[in-house]
Order: sequence, then C-alpha cells, then structure tokens
Amino acid sequence: MRLVFMGTPEFAVKSLTTLYNSPHKIAAVVTAVDKPRGRGRQVAPSAVKQKAIDLGLPILQPSNLKSPKFAEELKSYSPDLNVVVAFRILPESIFSLPRLGSINLHASLLPAYRGAAPINWAIINGETKTGVTTFLLDKQVDTGAVLMQREIEITPDDDAGSLHDKLMDKGAELLLQTIDGLEGGTLKPIKQESAQFSPAPKLTAETAKIDWALPAEKVVNLIRGLSPYPGACSYLDSNKIIFLKAQNAALEPHGKPGQIINSSPKDGITIACGTDAVQILKLKPQGKKVMSSAEFVRGYHVEIGYCFQN
Repeated sequence: MRLVFMGTPEFAVKSLTTLYNSPHKIAAVVTAVDKPRGRGRQVAPSAVKQKAIDLGLPILQPSNLKSPKFAEELKSYSPDLNVVVAFRILPESIFSLPRLGSINLHASLLPAYRGAAPINWAIINGETKTGVTTFLLDKQVDTGAVLMQREIEITPDDDAGSLHDKLMDKGAELLLQTIDGLEGGTLKPIKQESAQFSPAPKLTAETAKIDWALPAEKVVNLIRGLSPYPGACSYLDSNKIIFLKAQNAALEPHGKPGQIINSSPKDGITIACGTDAVQILKLKPQGKKVMSSAEFVRGYHVEIGYCFQN
C-alpha cells in the first residue's frame, strides 16, 4: 500500500523505519516544523524529519493542517492510508482523505489512558500492565474503533524511559501487522467501550511536584513515571532537586513528610513519607549533572533533619 507517515518525536522513528523496510511504500512523511530544541535552543528538525532525510523520503511540514494547500499537496501523493504516530490532531479533511482513511498508534490499551502522556500515567498510577493499540481515527481524540492491541508487563524496575522504548518497539511491530491486515481485509474494527476509559492528560509543572505526605509507594511511582523527563521535583531550601530513581525503604517514618531521616555518604538519603519512607538512588540538582544519592550527600553535606518541600 501507499502510505503517508505522520509523526514527530523519537517514539515514531522506529515505526517509520519498520514501515520503510516493509513491502509497503512510504509516499511522503509529514512532521512538525523545525523549532528550537535542546539546551542551546538551536533550531533543529524533529527526530522523524531527520530519519526521513536519512531515508531520502519526501517531507511535508505544514504549519496549518486545515490549509487547503496542504490537503491538495497530500492528495497528490495518492495515499491508500495515513499512518499517524505521536503527531498532532488531524482535521477530518485530512484523516478521511486516503482511500482507507487514517490509523493511529497509541501507547496504551485503549480506552485506558487516552491523552498525551499514557506512558507516564500508567506508571504514576501503579499499573502492572499496559500495551499498544492501533485504531481508526475519527473526530474525537483517541476514541476511534480499535484494530489491534498488544499487552506488555510493567516491571517494578521500569521507568517512563524504559517503558517508552519497549512500547516503541512493540508498537512498530503492531503497526506493520495492522497495515498488513487492512491490506488483506482480515481486520474487524471494534468500537471502544467509553465507560472503561481513563485519562492521560498532558504533564504539567504541578504534576511533577512531589507530595511527601503520600504513601512511599505513590512517591516512588511518581518518580518512576516522570524519569528521565521531566523529572519529579522538590526543593531543599531554595534549591530545586529533580529525583530520577528511588525505592520504598519500608521504614516507619520517624519524621514529618519530606524530612531526611537518614543521610549517609555510602547509602545516600532516605526521606519520610506519609506512610513508610523512600530511599533516593539517583537525582539531579538544578543546573548540575545527574548523580547518585550518595554523591549528593558527599558533595552537598546534607544532614538528617533537613526537609524537602514545594
């Protein structure tokens, strides 16, 4: 089939590469306009654009998806199917343009975790399984009929980064299987059960703030769910600390929530929570490199009784 691929971040690159190496034809790639990225804020292409350049594929970067000019340009590639992975919301004039419409790859088992951050919220909420879903696009976000799904385990060692990579690989496989199934006419779309849906809203600065009054398990899950980016955070005096790895210390806290109850140059810091406590394994002071909790104690002379707060 002739495909138009639409995507922007690294998550979509594996799918683009998998489809490029398949019998299907990628007629064009649609991605975001170049914008400032990274610490230096230099204007740079998206991850998908860079891969499309490497593969020698035609690239479209519309600033307005509702533009008639963009629709005409897209139509000129005569796509059988639009394939969408981590892109913007498409207007009906675009998602209905190909012969078979448009499909989307989503990093959850829909209708669970509809929204912008399904990987993060699955971990934050303590889920032990998630997966990937391919579905037909319609007018409402993440509500279209499901085509295929694959489930994977969320292990206690997973954070948002490791789960992202697992779902990226599994999603690319599922996407190709879905396109093969659509071409062969073997897939039957299944309507989502809206009553079973759960949200995965965009992450905000408020999301990242650690509430130390929560049970230790919930604090650990927040840290896992926001690692490596954007990172769960708290303040020690006026210094912002981003926490990247922690574990339940299974200790009855003998201090108020947020208070350091153990500080060791060997083992790092342990912080009291509403229930139990968390041992911090990896963190990043603002403007500094990522370091172990033990390095933090040795370099910053952190003592028992110091208290984190937001």
